[in-house]
Amino acid sequence: MAAGRSPPTFLLLGAAGGGKSLLLRRLRQLSAEEPAELGEPPATLPTVGTNLTDLRLPRRVTVRELGGCMGPIWPSYYSECSALLFVVDASNPTQVSSSCVQLLSVLSAAPLASVPVLVLFNKIDLPCYMSLVEMKSLFRMQDIVSCATQPITMLETSARDGTGLADVLQWLRTALKDPC
Repeated sequence: MAAGRSPPTFLLLGAAGGGKSLLLRRLRQLSAEEPAELGEPPATLPTVGTNLTDLRLPRRVTVRELGGCMGPIWPSYYSECSALLFVVDASNPTQVSSSCVQLLSVLSAAPLASVPVLVLFNKIDLPCYMSLVEMKSLFRMQDIVSCATQPITMLETSARDGTGLADVLQWLRTALKDPC
């Protein structure tokens, strides 16, 4: 990274209540120079506005979490985006269709046409979660991936118990290898 150049910015988007804030806190814990045990999840409040969090992967990146209620203004942040994380609450079937519409809108935005995308089906620790196969079917992910211009990866995660978070960090490291 050249002197004076800001670190790459990754966007963290998704519907309200999907677990974005906890996910970001857990990723920060796991990417610290001396990672701490995750322990009990801290209490979180719905994000109103934006949260900026730096992660070390080992290169520093900034993750900008945008509150789910800010969907109408998400596009104003797309031009600075180097990679995108989109969180879906896999335990909330009533939110699936709105999350799918949001994802399609995000993927069709011109500034994100070549940005790598990670779709996270979160909250798999809850007994009512839908499996990756069910979520892919409901989202018609095969159709979305075949029509998208971006490379899309999907993972199951639990920000609460840490399942899948090491895979998220690995994906972020891989995304950093692409020129920013």
